[in-house]
Amino acid sequence: MAMTLRLTDTEQDALRDRAEAEGISMQEAARRAVREFVARGQHRDRVGEASRRVIDAHADALERLGQ
Repeated sequence: MAMTLRLTDTEQDALRDRAEAEGISMQEAARRAVREFVARGQHRDRVGEASRRVIDAHADALERLGQ
């Protein structure tokens, strides 16, 4: 799928500099950033769900600890 990414001049310069430093294209740098963004969000979701399960499973003990 193709898409247009509109960046400010500052963002484009920063992306170009970072991509050059990494030895990759600006497109590859942007694709990596998208993958990282998605992975971080998915990780946050998994941690949140795991936390809710632990809190539910140990609600009694957590309540006693808070007293």
